[in-house]
Amino acid sequence: QVQLVESGGGLVQPGGSLGLSCAASGLTFSSYTMSWYRQAPGKERELVARIFSVTGSTNYADSVKGRFTISRDNAKNTVYLQMNSLKPEDTAVYYCNAARFSVYWGQGTQVTVSS
Repeated sequence: QVQLVESGGGLVQPGGSLGLSCAASGLTFSSYTMSWYRQAPGKERELVARIFSVTGSTNYADSVKGRFTISRDNAKNTVYLQMNSLKPEDTAVYYCNAARFSVYWGQGTQVTVSS
C-alpha cells in the first residue's frame, strides 16, 4: 500500500520561510517523479515544483521560481520543499505527488502566510 505523508505546514508571516517534507512508503521511491502541488480556496490544484527520478532535474511554477526549492533524498524515501520569501498568495493546501506508471497523492498540509 502506497502512502505519502506530508508534514511541516503551518502559519508563517509574509517574508518568512517554511519547509515541507513528504515521506513515501510502499513504492520504489527512487523510480518515481515527485512533485508538490497546491490548492488555494476556490482555485484549481496547481503544480508548484517537480523533481525527476533519474536526472534529478527540477521544474518550478513561475510564481515560485527563485523562492522555493524542491529536493529529494532517495535513501530516506523523502521529498522536500523549502519555501522562502513567502507571500500571502502562497497560502494553500500543499500536496505531495508521486508519479510513474501510477499516480499517488498525499493527504495535504495547510500552509498559511499571514501577518
